[in-house]
Parts: sequence; C-alpha cells; structure tokens
Amino acid sequence: MALITPHITARSTRQTAPAAAMPATLIPYKNMIAGLLLLSLGVMASLAAAAELNLYEKNYKAQNSGNLKSQEANPDTKMYASSHKDEDNISMLEAGYDMIGSSGFDGAVVPAEQALAHAKSIKADTVLVYSKYASTKTSSSKLQLVKEAAKNGGEIAAEALQEAPMQYHYYASYWAKLPMPLLGVNVIKLKLKTNAEGEELKNVKEEAGLKIIAVIKASPAAKAGVVTGDVLLKIGDVELVKPDDLYAAVQRYAGQTVTVVLERASSPLKVSVALNARR
Repeated sequence: MALITPHITARSTRQTAPAAAMPATLIPYKNMIAGLLLLSLGVMASLAAAAELNLYEKNYKAQNSGNLKSQEANPDTKMYASSHKDEDNISMLEAGYDMIGSSGFDGAVVPAEQALAHAKSIKADTVLVYSKYASTKTSSSKLQLVKEAAKNGGEIAAEALQEAPMQYHYYASYWAKLPMPLLGVNVIKLKLKTNAEGEELKNVKEEAGLKIIAVIKASPAAKAGVVTGDVLLKIGDVELVKPDDLYAAVQRYAGQTVTVVLERASSPLKVSVALNARR
C-alpha cells in the first residue's frame, strides 16, 4: 500500500508549497496512515505464520510404535468429520483398520485441511476429524463476575469483561487399513479383581481372559460366530492371560482349524475357528 498525496502536472501554472509549509494538522494524519500500514503488515505476517504452522502436525502423537502406515505407496487419503469418537473407533476396528496416531489441541478457527495434509504426510488411509466449542469465558461466567462484584462491593477489571476469542477443541485420528488378520479380533486385558472401594485385592491371581472390543468383518473370528463382548479364554492349548498370549497362539495355529474356548454372558462356549495362513 502506498500513501498518495496531491500533486501538480507539468501543465499547471501553480506552484506546490514546500514540504516545510505543510499544515501541521496533516502530519499526525500522515503518521496515523503509516502506523496503520505497519499494523496491517504485522497482521498479515502473523496470519501467514499461522497458515504455515500445521497444528495437527505439531500436536500429533503416534499410537503405534511399529511405524504403521497405509499398504499403498501413495494412498488416496479420505477425511470424514464426525462427533461420535468412541463409536467411530469401534467401527474402524471392525472395518479392519488400526489407529496410527492422533492429534488433540484447543485453538481458534483451524481448517480441517490441515488434518488432511498431515494424514497424507504420514500415509494414512483415513483421517477422522472432530471439533467442538470450548471457549472458557461465556456470557454466564461474565454475569457471575458482575454478581460477585456487586455482592462484595468490589470492582471488575475491564479485561475480565472483554469478549474472549472463539475457542474450539480439535481432535483427529489417523487410520491405516490392515491386511486380513489370522483371527480378526481386537482385545483388552480384563482388570484385576477389586474390593468395594475399588482397591486391587492382594495375592489374587490375574484373571485369565481377553475381552473382545471389536471383531473384524469377514474375518475367521466373525465367520465362526465370535462377537464383541466375548471373553477369549483359550486357543488350542494356549491359555490367554495377556495380549502376547493371543499373538503367540494365532501364530502357532495359523492356517489350521482350532478350538477356541470363550465366555459369553458368563457362560462357557467352544467354537471352531479356521485361522488364516501366514503370508
């Protein structure tokens, strides 16, 4: 932006006043214009810096230590917006995906395209994005400040009543599609027995069993009728106490039909599962 001042053409017979003769009242105005110009340049520089900073990348945390990524060299990463994170996690596991990592932070308006850009940089097949209003200074909180000041006869600083910038909580999860697994379940370890106060009981043997939180569609487990909520107790001769036991069992019986002992609604159950072969 350039400051434009009146001037004369070569054909004019009038002479311009020398700079020293400029009315004093115009000098502050000129300085004000220059100040606004500098302010505008500063704001533009700040916006440019903010645009270059990808907050999804900055706040990213890897979920999987095995450098999980898409099986495709150049995946066509898809982005979806949702508001049901827990349900989405289960749905993604059932669809045969595993989480690569996630990003979470609070901030002003941040474009979702940043999440997609980061998802592509880590070679994710899918990214799920979530955002919700998270401003800490609401009209009700400011009203409460006024009421307390009136009650106590105190004063309120002007800054306390100023409108806070719009703040949101952002979260994104990044997923990679897995090859069809040998068994096809996602599990968690059962908790140790506790007393009424929630304290772990001493000298109690760790409970056997792994609770299934998701069964992958069209997997050997799904075809055998295994469902979410079942508790896996034994595969073949291998008792399942911790997740490592499950990994060892499916590796041992890969490509074979094996008896799986589980518990459903507190009742024991046996099913035969034809495990996939190792590739």
